[in-house]
Amino acid sequence: MLIKNGEVYTKAFLFVKEDIRVEDGRIVELAPDLAPKKGEEVLDATGKKIIPGLTDIHSHGCKKYDYCDADDKGLATMLAYEKSVGVTQMCPTTMTYPEDKVEEICKVIAGHEQKADEAEIVGINLEGPYISPQKVGAQNPAYVKPADAKYLRNLLEETGHLPKLITIAPEEEGNLEVIKEMKDEIRFSVGHTMATYDEAKEAFAAGAKHMTHLYNAMPGITHRAPGPIVAAAETEGITAELICDGIHSHPAAVRFAFATFGADRIILISDSTRATGMPDGEYELGGQPIFKAEGIARLADGTISGSVTNLFDCMGRAIQYGISPEDAVRAATYNPCKAIGILKDYGTIEVGKKANLDIVNADFTLSQVIML
Repeated sequence: MLIKNGEVYTKAFLFVKEDIRVEDGRIVELAPDLAPKKGEEVLDATGKKIIPGLTDIHSHGCKKYDYCDADDKGLATMLAYEKSVGVTQMCPTTMTYPEDKVEEICKVIAGHEQKADEAEIVGINLEGPYISPQKVGAQNPAYVKPADAKYLRNLLEETGHLPKLITIAPEEEGNLEVIKEMKDEIRFSVGHTMATYDEAKEAFAAGAKHMTHLYNAMPGITHRAPGPIVAAAETEGITAELICDGIHSHPAAVRFAFATFGADRIILISDSTRATGMPDGEYELGGQPIFKAEGIARLADGTISGSVTNLFDCMGRAIQYGISPEDAVRAATYNPCKAIGILKDYGTIEVGKKANLDIVNADFTLSQVIML
């Protein structure tokens, strides 16, 4: 296939008029004014932009299914939906459950065979159970426990090291030691935490490199108790997830995050639930009922419980909030791929990489998804 006349989002994070030649699912040539080969399919992208397929590293489900169902049919439905909305790489995300259930979930995900209409599974995000009982959010407090290095190593071994991220509250007893011990084996993410500024700084010094859904399920910023957000912002290399669904973070907070952390450290996520892509009604998350109404999912007590959006819409909303298209695209493509170590094949449009691409209209609505 030859994709001609589009504005390509390059590895320099700029849009440049170039053509893209794809063979056997990989990008083999990238240059202006490429001539079609005999018999080659040509796709005219005049007036459109071409960006890498998006990578969502934090999603719990959609289309009435949840990754924690450990159901292969449900996996296929969710991954097909994600591809249809421009998300071509996924890290299915678990919840706080007993460790044997988390292991079962991860094994089903690891054993899934991708079909042509599905997004690719490129990792697993473990959101718990090593969190603070005071900041469970929509997680089930009954299953919260201290981190266990032996269990984690066994899980990594049995799933081909597919888990790439794990949320942890570093202030809880024993958790900091596990960060120190396993920092080179999995990416620790500070979240669902009551950590102070000093405790968060200690966690980052120990090897934690990430923040789970910035602002949410953690202490906020005050001038005398700056908390973990400021600790992360001023620590070089710490990446921060951001839910840009119009519910979890005010537009000014989104702009503040990009300005404070920099466009190279913000990672847009959906944090989507099984209510995503579904009508209003009652659903379930982490073993608890959630209720979708007016674009929000809540527990019975009113606690916001994940989102009902997808990553492509989050990226578009960030642009609406004043984030430049170049920075918003980076936060949904390159940054997540770099964080979980998959830049070899994904995250930028370069010769040699997989041709997982989104063609978008001038207003950043989705035109076409390409996965060859």
